[in-house]
Amino acid sequence: MGLSPDDALGLRDRLGRAIFSRVAGPEGPATRARIHDTPGPRWFGPERPVRRVHGDAAMFIGGLTALLMQSLHPLAMAAVAGHSGFRGDPWGRLQRTSTFLAVTTYGPADSAQRACDRVRAVHDTVRGTTTDGQAYCAADPHLLCWVHLAETDSFLRAHQRYGARPLDDAGCDGYVADMARIARALGVADPPTNRAELTARLAAYRAELRATAEARDAARFLLLTPPVPALARLPYAVIAANAVCLLPVWAARALRLPRIPPAEGLCVRPFGTAVTAGIRWALTPPGPAPGQVEPAER
Repeated sequence: MGLSPDDALGLRDRLGRAIFSRVAGPEGPATRARIHDTPGPRWFGPERPVRRVHGDAAMFIGGLTALLMQSLHPLAMAAVAGHSGFRGDPWGRLQRTSTFLAVTTYGPADSAQRACDRVRAVHDTVRGTTTDGQAYCAADPHLLCWVHLAETDSFLRAHQRYGARPLDDAGCDGYVADMARIARALGVADPPTNRAELTARLAAYRAELRATAEARDAARFLLLTPPVPALARLPYAVIAANAVCLLPVWAARALRLPRIPPAEGLCVRPFGTAVTAGIRWALTPPGPAPGQVEPAER
């Protein structure tokens, strides 16, 4: 027997609240109100591609892909391993990242700038030496640029594969340009402003990238042993498998992650599409068009 309309709405509300609480944290409702109800100009108007991309459930996959890609720069991985506390408080880190994306994408311009200033202040304190003696500083513009490139590329590719409304070519370029606005506020000196530049800049970093023991250990933690509730383990496994599918082949091999293209096309990607659609359904309240719900906003 199928669910009645009222039962379906109740189920959607419960699922949406559960997902929202994990992604946004206990301050999520207050944060959402501040972002949307505070008057003033925004960095991005309602028509901008960044709003469509960051408001879609495909970000769950793209965000995980971005973390895996970022880990392939040894200096970035050393900074995360030594200072982020992602193992001790992974949900807190997710909630801070989600809030940052929400504020910079949808919030008032002054709030977005303050969020970037806070991140820059933290980056100034994150410095150290890798196990093989290389010095790093999270405020290094070259390192910041790699983190930005990996995020932008991963978010966009996830949206184009799993999003409710993929962008056209002009929209993809517009998304890269929108992300450049945030990157400059974070200290990236010359971020790419279109997809061709993004591709070229990613390729330019290739010689610097490799999977350290720390990167492989982080991948195992993120993909195989994350602290998720029992009921969420299966959908999380689907998200994780699809995050790996988005990685370049060389990146998956470096991290020792399996890639089986025939299986990806037959079952991994279809399940990824289904789980993403389910999350989108749960997080979309009655009224807005599909794909317009912001992460950490419901």
